[in-house]
Amino acid sequence: MPYTSDPRVDAYIEGLPGWQQDICREVRDLMHAADPEVAETIKRSTQPYFVLLGNICALLAAKDHVNVFLYDGAIVPDPEGIITGGHDNKTARTVAVRQGERINAPALSAMFRQIIANNRAGGWRKLKPRR
Repeated sequence: MPYTSDPRVDAYIEGLPGWQQDICREVRDLMHAADPEVAETIKRSTQPYFVLLGNICALLAAKDHVNVFLYDGAIVPDPEGIITGGHDNKTARTVAVRQGERINAPALSAMFRQIIANNRAGGWRKLKPRR
């Protein structure tokens, strides 16, 4: 599926080791396949973000993995158990993907679509039940 890429995101990905490039490209493709209106940008000087009526996810390459930050306020279900960190975080949770690991594309895509739907409905801050 063709999409408009941000050359700054291209540069970020191209500067990574090959295995991290592969992960970032797969996540990027899944993100754009989730909704054709998704846009990509750079925030925090160098970090790729995917947005549509709010943040959906961000990428951050670490030494031994790639973090996919999901901006969902911990309200999107995770029936496949792909979330690896940030379970108690009020803003974002993390899916860490290490070299040689396969991305659970169906589960991640479902989460992307739910975050997008939540953004279209006003965002997780509006939708999250008050405790």
